[in-house]
Amino acid sequence: MDSLTRENPPVLVPPALPRRHVWKFWGTALWGLFAFAALFAGQALVLAYEVLRSGDTADIAETIRAAAGSGLTISLSVIMGLPAVVAALWFAIRFTDTPFADYLALRGTSAKNLLIGILGLVGVIAIWEAVSRLIGHETSPGFMEDVLKSARGDGAMWLLLLAFCVAAPVSEEFFARGFLYRGWSETRLGPIGAIILSSLVWTGLHLQYDWYFFGEVFTLGLWFGYLRYRSGSTWLTIVLHGLNNFAAVIQTIWLAGQG
Repeated sequence: MDSLTRENPPVLVPPALPRRHVWKFWGTALWGLFAFAALFAGQALVLAYEVLRSGDTADIAETIRAAAGSGLTISLSVIMGLPAVVAALWFAIRFTDTPFADYLALRGTSAKNLLIGILGLVGVIAIWEAVSRLIGHETSPGFMEDVLKSARGDGAMWLLLLAFCVAAPVSEEFFARGFLYRGWSETRLGPIGAIILSSLVWTGLHLQYDWYFFGEVFTLGLWFGYLRYRSGSTWLTIVLHGLNNFAAVIQTIWLAGQG
């Protein structure tokens, strides 16, 4: 009873904070597959609409090929993928006790981390530019020039910039550095394994590229993954991803002007 006297007040131990639940390896993998399917479906809806709108059902394959080469259609397709993947991730995360923003690490970061991220991004791009000159490989995918010219012809340059520099970075970073990294980093893989595996998955989303650009995308994924680990912020990787894509568009515009 001495502990209840004024001279000996009880020691109050604050309750332990509950550990937030996240999906582990297979849960993250399966829900990630679900989110990818949603992303694909959202983008495919635009192509399906273009096929139906054209009314040309005699050669659907050719109609899809023509629509897939349109800058306007590609831009709309990428933009439509964003709400689809966000909805899928929200649905997966709602089964946990972790808030959506916390799960995906949607928080700010320091100016120092931003500066480090930009310097590293410039370094990675410079290395791959040097490799392209050394082996004689194109520095910008050839199809990008065609997409750019098509978007210009359709008066949709602003839409293409919105798609490539905002919609694509948000949807892909939510998916890779947000959802996949969060779940896999809390398994035996740890942060390093999660960075590598999520970067491989992210690289696999870019099937339109060849081996050279696969290597560049994977390297960028490793850098973004490290920054996600270092800063604890997916917004940081979204900003850097957007800057990278913006630089790629500007480079394509410049190369097209040189051609």
